[in-house]
This record gives sequence, C-alpha cells and structure tokens, in this order.
Amino acid sequence: MPTALWIVTGLLAAVFLGAGALKLVRSKEALADGGFKWVQDYSANQVRLIGIAEILGAIGLVLPPLSGIAPILAPISAVCLVVVMIGAALTHAKFKEYPQVAICIVIAALAAFVAWARFGPYAF
Repeated sequence: MPTALWIVTGLLAAVFLGAGALKLVRSKEALADGGFKWVQDYSANQVRLIGIAEILGAIGLVLPPLSGIAPILAPISAVCLVVVMIGAALTHAKFKEYPQVAICIVIAALAAFVAWARFGPYAF
C-alpha cells in the first residue's frame, strides 16, 4: 500500500503543479481563450492565487515527507486540496461543465484518500 499511496501522491502533485503553473504563467485572457470559461468570474489576481494554492498544495504533498521535516503537512495539504477541488467542482457546475465536475470529484477523492491514509494507517 505505501507504494500505491506514493504513486497517487505523485500523480496528484504533478496534476496540481501543472495546473497551478498554467494559472501563473498564462494571462487571464489566454486562459479564457483556451477554454477556461470560469476565469471570467474571477480577477486576474484571484486566478493567480488559485494557481499559487495549487502549487503550494503539490509541494506540501511531497516535500515534507521526503525531507522528514513536518511530515504532518502532507495530509493537511491533501485536505486543503480537497477543499480546492470542491470549489472547482462547484465553479464548473455553475458553468454547466459537467465533464470537468466529474474530473474535479475524482481528483478530490484521490486527495481525500491520501489524507485518510496519511492521517491514519500510513502516517509518517
């Protein structure tokens, strides 16, 4: 199980790192033109803040356990990412983007699995 848990953690970290970086390096207008309709409801700074939260969450999933410094931050990061994904699912539902809602729910479930495992039977 620890190997599977690390695989899920790594995949989540990669997804959130990529998504967060995209929100930081592309302008709000470029994101809107690229199919991210939801950005029209948020300011450019709010979009950047979401990107920063995703990047920090990705780092928090992996770095503390690997460094051995404050590994409790990994499951806390996972819980925070669940909250981010619930917000993302609600935002996509508002725009009737149901395939994205499903993706958000799957990612939230994976993050919840990591939080459960790291707070419970596979804590550091």
